[in-house]
Formats: sequence, C-alpha cells, structure tokens
Amino acid sequence: MSQSLVLVVDDEPDIRDLVKEILEDEGYAVVVAEDVKNARESVEEQQPDLVLLDIWMPDQDGVSLLKEWRDAGLLKFPVVMISGHGTVETAVEATRLGAVDFIEKPLSLARLLLAVEKALSNFVPDDGKASAAAAKPLVPIIGNSTYSRELRGTIEKTASKSNGGIVIEGERATGKQLVARHIHEVSSRASEPFVTLRCDSLSDANSARELLGNENSAGYLESAGAGTLCLIDLEELPATAQTLLLEALERGAASRGDGGTIPFKARIIACASGHIQRNISQGDFSEALYYRLAELSIKTLPLREHPEDVPLLLSFYVDRLVEQDGLPYRHFSVAAQNRLRNMEWPGNTLELINFVQRLLIVGSGVEIAPSEVDLLEGSDRERIDQISGDSMRLPLDMPLREARTEFERMYLQRQLDSVDGNIVELARVVGMERTHLYRKLRSVGIQAGRRRD
Repeated sequence: MSQSLVLVVDDEPDIRDLVKEILEDEGYAVVVAEDVKNARESVEEQQPDLVLLDIWMPDQDGVSLLKEWRDAGLLKFPVVMISGHGTVETAVEATRLGAVDFIEKPLSLARLLLAVEKALSNFVPDDGKASAAAAKPLVPIIGNSTYSRELRGTIEKTASKSNGGIVIEGERATGKQLVARHIHEVSSRASEPFVTLRCDSLSDANSARELLGNENSAGYLESAGAGTLCLIDLEELPATAQTLLLEALERGAASRGDGGTIPFKARIIACASGHIQRNISQGDFSEALYYRLAELSIKTLPLREHPEDVPLLLSFYVDRLVEQDGLPYRHFSVAAQNRLRNMEWPGNTLELINFVQRLLIVGSGVEIAPSEVDLLEGSDRERIDQISGDSMRLPLDMPLREARTEFERMYLQRQLDSVDGNIVELARVVGMERTHLYRKLRSVGIQAGRRRD
C-alpha cells in the first residue's frame, strides 16, 4: 500500500527534523521545505497528500502561500497551519482560505498526530470528490468459536443500539480497539468521526490543552463531534483528565480555562486492561467516572482461551501480509496449525501476527511444517532468556510505578539497540502497535528512529 506523502514547511530546522522523524515513524512519507519558495517548488514537483505549513517565515508567511494555492486552484490537498504566535484572527483567516486545522507550538505529539489523521481521513478536495486518502478497511472479527460468535452478536444486537458509554476490558492485543471500531461502524454515529486517544499520551500538565483545546484549535472532545471518542488504556488516564471527562459527561459540556465552553456530544468507548477495578479500589481511578463510562461492559478474551480460532486467524493474516506487504505466500500444514493452537500466546493477536510475518520472511517453500514452527518458537524463548539476564537487573528499592517505568526503559532500549534503532522492526519484535510504541518510547525518555552514522 502506498504511503501518504506529507510536506512539512517550517523555517526552524529542529521543528522540521522532529516532525519528519515522528511522521516517518508513524508510517508516512515526508518531505521538508525551509521556506515558501522551496514549498512551492516541492508541490510543483509532486503533489502531497497533506501539508503542515508554518505561518511565520522570513521570506513570506504561510497564510499568503495558502491563499496563492487556493486562488490558483492548486489546493487539492489538506493544509494544517502551524504557529508559535497564533491568534484567533489568524486561525479564522487561515480557515477561510482553506486550511483544515490550526495547531500551535510547542507541538504536542498527540495533537499533531490527531491533526494529521483527521486531515487525511476527512479532506474533500474542491471538486467535491472524495479524497484519495480513504480510511482503511475494517478488519473483521475473525473466528468460529463460541466466544467470537457471541462477541459479534453483542456488537450487532446490543452495543449498536445503545448510546451510553462502553468499557471494553481485556488483556493487551485482544482486539479491544477493533471491537470499539466495529461498535462505531454499526451504530447511528457511523458517519461521524471516530477519534482515538491514548491515555498514556496525557499528563496532568497537558490534559486540559489536549482534551479541551483553546480558542485557536480543537481538542479531543470537540474533534470527536457527535461521533465516538475511543480511549485506549483507560487505566493510564491522569487524575486531571478524569475530572475533565467526568464534567463533560455529567454536563454535556466542559469549561476551558479561558472562559470558553466546549460542548460534548460524542459517545465514549474506553479500552481497559483487566486491572482497572484494582486501580479503582486503590484510589487511582475515579469510581464515578468508571460507572459513567461503563453503562455497558464487554470482555475480550486472550487467544489462549479460544484457540480454536487460531487456524482462521493464521489464514487471514497470511493473506493480509501477502496483499499489503508483498510477502511470499505460504500456508500452514494441519500439523503446524495444531502446534500453534497449543501455544500460550502471551502477546495475543499481535504476537501471532508477528510470528506469521517472520515465518513468511525467513522461511522457504509453500508449506509451513511443524518443525519450522518449533525452530522459531525456540529462538523466541532464547531471546527472552537473554533479555532477562543479569545485565538487566532492576533496583528493587523504588515504588512500583517507578520500577515499571525503569524496566520498560531498559527493556525497550535493549531491543532498540538490537534492531539498530529501526522503529518498524522494534514494533515487530516487542509485539506492539507502532503508534503506541512510539509514545511509550517518548514517555520513558528514549529517542526513537534509525541511527544515522
């Protein structure tokens, strides 16, 4: 599949490099321009799918370039304006001229990624035709087990008819976000936005800005509109954000610090680990907020509890990797399928996808035999033993939260070193979605991206 091409126009080298690195790690193709002249030449050479355009630059301001593109009929791509000196007047003028969003410096990672995703998904060119940046097709809920059939039934018959909050609880990589997306797609809100927010990207310091925005740019609550706001890793939601969300749910609106009021009409679907009840009992999560969110509760099961779905999952992801990544087609023998059904899969579906991907890459021959499965599983066990060796001893004289963060930092740094800083390969190795992984690296203080010699 082709990558979306993003043009970043900013006269500050540090900003250009940072945004380029972030977006490339998220899977976008990125080109940069240091001024209006270079931006104009870049667009003439190749039309981008999105432009991130700084307003204040030495030779000519970004608003003038935006107007130039509009007047010349060249605005066939969405433009998001960026400024460190934003005003209401500037934002209104940029919007009038065709900008789809306006974000401020210092750039927030969560806000930047939200703006890019929204711009690419929702932009309609001036000719009224749909943008080429179409939404990805929805992955089906795969399986013929009793669990999978009942889950599909719950989505169709119950969740789709409710407008109340929903909490989806389960281990990591058990399809919680997939279930949330399906609920949205079969609901009356399907034509409205589906906005995801990873709760670990928030802190007490930035919660108000990210959730509520300001007079110049929308936050998550406003961006969700009358659609769905999907909260990922609910247990990581900071106390300040919990208070703001509870207010929004109780009043149907939230108050900004500048006196503005944000209406809130979206439904919240929250994805949580199985430990959320412990967080509530320990006073780390608001019981009132949880029960506001959990008008309906759905449980997702780990793969080891419905192993009869493994063969269908294997077949689906082989076809998907062949089609999307161009990997060679191979199929699993019945004996190999049975061997995989009996594995524990602690990383659930992400681990299974990673396993299938490596078998397609490193193997030979059309059929995958049990011996090949055993060989790869054995190398995984050896790698885990190496990671847990003496060189990663963790100090035990610290609070649990700090110890967890320190372990994650050491673990991810070790793995990052082993793949030479390649974020794509790192995501495969650790079995995490790339977006979540990038934010996790930032949260533990690790600079991501392939090393440059």
